[in-house]
Order: sequence, then structure tokens, then C-alpha cells
Amino acid sequence: MKILKFGGTSVGSAQRMKEVARLICGGAPKIVVLSAMSGTTNTLVEISDYLYRKNPDGASEVAGKLLLKYLDLLDELYRTEEYRQLARKLISDRFDYIRSFMKHLFTVFEEKIILAQGELLSTGLMNLYLQETGVRSVLLPALEFMRIDKNAEPEPSFIREKLTALLEKHPDAELYITQGFICRNAYNAVDNLQRGGSDYTASLVGAAVHADEIQIWTDIDGMHNNDPRYVTQTLPVRQLHFDEAAELAYFGAKILHPTCILPAKLSNIPVRLLNTMQPESIGTTISNETEKGKIKAVAAKDNITSIKIKSGRMLLATGFLRKVFEIFENHGTPIDVVATSEVGVSVTIDNCKHLDEIVNDLKKYGTVTVDRELTIICVVGDLEWDNVGFESRIVYALKDIPVRMISYGGSNYNVSLLVRASDKQKALQALSDRLFNSPESLTAGH
Repeated sequence: MKILKFGGTSVGSAQRMKEVARLICGGAPKIVVLSAMSGTTNTLVEISDYLYRKNPDGASEVAGKLLLKYLDLLDELYRTEEYRQLARKLISDRFDYIRSFMKHLFTVFEEKIILAQGELLSTGLMNLYLQETGVRSVLLPALEFMRIDKNAEPEPSFIREKLTALLEKHPDAELYITQGFICRNAYNAVDNLQRGGSDYTASLVGAAVHADEIQIWTDIDGMHNNDPRYVTQTLPVRQLHFDEAAELAYFGAKILHPTCILPAKLSNIPVRLLNTMQPESIGTTISNETEKGKIKAVAAKDNITSIKIKSGRMLLATGFLRKVFEIFENHGTPIDVVATSEVGVSVTIDNCKHLDEIVNDLKKYGTVTVDRELTIICVVGDLEWDNVGFESRIVYALKDIPVRMISYGGSNYNVSLLVRASDKQKALQALSDRLFNSPESLTAGH
């Protein structure tokens, strides 16, 4: 069985829904994971914001505009009055439910219920459309099988048990439609997966049913070897190792969330990134296979702050790094990149919420220097230490750009370089020219 996930833009209009239906119909049974229609979640967040501020009139006005957007779909999406009426009732019921929260105390619990309505709407409308066209389609309510524990982590055994039971109830179905993003928590309240959203759902579902393949359909032709917004002559990357994809996702490639593919990796299920607008394209395949000796792609992560702690006490001292890292842990601030020497350590963070407190605590152990407005450039590929020459090519590409920090060795797939944000575009282009577009790179197969 294959798992197919479609994002909000892929189901953002009646025409797009029809195109998705053509893509998913035919062949072996599939589980299809859908996001909310594009723009819906943002509007539901706006409705929630009005309710937090005790302004039900504002919430009602925004909800009314969103309701009209959905009602406008009906004539274009459905051929028969019977199914228009079924869809109209579905939409009406969902918006009546949203409006029911305008009369009571509003908390984060109610907000999560409201946010879930987008996925419930898109999957319900798609399921009705498929049934009208004669497809044996079944809704699998995600709220009946997708659950997270008290630490907001998915519960694989629960998901597998409940999902298997639901599938067994409908053995003759051609398509199973379910919601991405939404779930229940350990207290049985409506919640969401946060990290990775619908991509995470697809990966968890794929692992639960031991899928042959997970397909992530977006409006982009797979991952590119650099950011086409800043760099000319970028190309799609056809194959990535799971760890390469995770590095790229974490360091700026927005097409995929870094944590969402972990269940697929652990279950050895290939993930394909495909383009709804160009379904004939082969996209990018992510698996546990590595293409030896190849640099695959470059990504960038913005809004980085560097903190350097210099101390004579660090020389030959034990426990110094532990004390430094504990300060970041105590303030709930993850570290991206680390570089150390005999008398100092430099780290980068992308969350400055507790920066002042962190700096004050670090001053107990040495002199602290903070640099802002930086960017991490991440070069990803098969970068095993015995693959000689790649370091020189990376560094030479940036010979005219000041590099604040370099990190290599923590992963076999990543070299990270810290530059000024103002040098980002120049650095990305220079790396592309040297690593992917030069005669040397083409000869080497990089």
C-alpha cells in the first residue's frame, strides 16, 4: 500500500481537488492524507485570536467570509444536487460547531478544536467528490487513531492498532481518506502534531501499515540543490539519504520538516517528493541509500545569533562544556552549531527569547561575545572524512566571503559555515557555481 499526502495548495480550489482525485484514483488501494485547503488554517487562527480577545462579532465576521468561500466550491466541485446538498450540510455543520465556541470561555483547548476543522472540511468534501464519481472511498477519522502521549510524542503501537482495525472494517475500499496534522492527546482532547503537520501524519501512517512508499505531493518539483529564490541554475535532487534530507530540512529547505521522516527512516520506507502541478516529474526520492562521494545540495538558515565564550579556565579543565551547555538547557534554547578550542567555545542559536539571561549566566565562566544577523550555510552530501578534497572545494568557493565559524565532523552528511546575513546570497551562489556548475563538479559527478 502507498501513502499519498497532499498539502493545502494541492486542495486549494475545486479544480485542484479534481486534479488530486485524478492522481489518486486507479491502481492498488491507497491511504490519502490531506491538509486543510490553503488559507483555511490561517483564517481559523484569526477566528481564535478574536475569541481570545472576547470579540465574538469579529470572529463571526471572519467565519462568515470563510463559509462563503467553501459554499462557492459546491457548484464547481459537484455535478449532482444530491451531493451538493450533502456537502452543504457538511460545511454548515462544521461552521455551526465553530460558532458554538463564540458563546463560552475560550482557551487553548477550544482553539485546537477550531484548528482541526480545516482538515475535517477538506477530507469530507474530497470523500464526497470521490463517491459521486463512483470511487469506493472511505473516510478514516484521524481523531480515532492518531494519538500523542504526555510528551507530545506519537504513540506508534496505539496508531497501528486503531488504524489496522479501521482498515479491516472496509476491506473493499479503493481509497482511504484521512486528515493530516490533527490528533488526540493523552487526555483524549483534540490536539495536533505540530512538527511537520500533515507530512508527519503521512510518515506515521506509512510506518503503521508498513507501506511500500510514502508520497509527499506539493507545488514544488522535489528538493533543489540550492534555493532558487536566491540562486540561478538550480536543479532538483533526484535521490537523498534520510539523513541528508533531514539536514537540508533543518537548515532551511522548507519543502519537508526535519522530524517528519523519522518514522519512515526507522521503517525503511522510501519517501518521494512529487509536484501536483507536474505529476509526470520524477521528483526526489528519500531512502536509506547513499550515493557515494557526492555533494547533493546547499541550504541556508537565517536569523542566527552566535555566542562565543572565552575563558582561561577552560584550558585543561573538565566540566567546562557541561556547565556551558546546561545554561542553554535551563533556558530551553537549542543550539544549532558548535565549535571549540582550548580556551573557548562558540555556539549558534536561532531563538533569542532568553538571550539576555543566557549571556548573564555565561559571564560567570568567561568573556562573552554576541554576534547577530548571521546565516548558517549548510552543505550536504556524502561527506565521510576519507572522501578527500570536498573540504577544499567548499572553502575555496567562499574565498572572498568572511566565514565566522565552520563545523564539520558531527555528521557524515553536513558541513556548516556561519556567515553574515548580508553575504548569504553571494555565498549560496558561490557554492553552487563551485560545487554544481563548474567543469570540475560536472566531471566529478557532483
